[in-house]
Amino acid sequence: MPRYEYRCRPCDATFEVSRPMTESSAPAVCPAGHEDTVKLLSTVAVGGSAESAAPSSASGGGGCCGGGCCG
Repeated sequence: MPRYEYRCRPCDATFEVSRPMTESSAPAVCPAGHEDTVKLLSTVAVGGSAESAAPSSASGGGGCCGGGCCG
């Protein structure tokens, strides 16, 4: 079940709520009972490493001339 992160405006607490995706836009009450909360934009972790995502300088990729547009 997905976890959604919220911030409470009155007490500035951050908390998470597990709920089905069909209820992702439903309001959430903070643990202190405040109803004035806002859903935060969560970042998503994707498998792999930064090294595997970055082009290698030996591959010739990246940059204008490395990509072959300087004909």
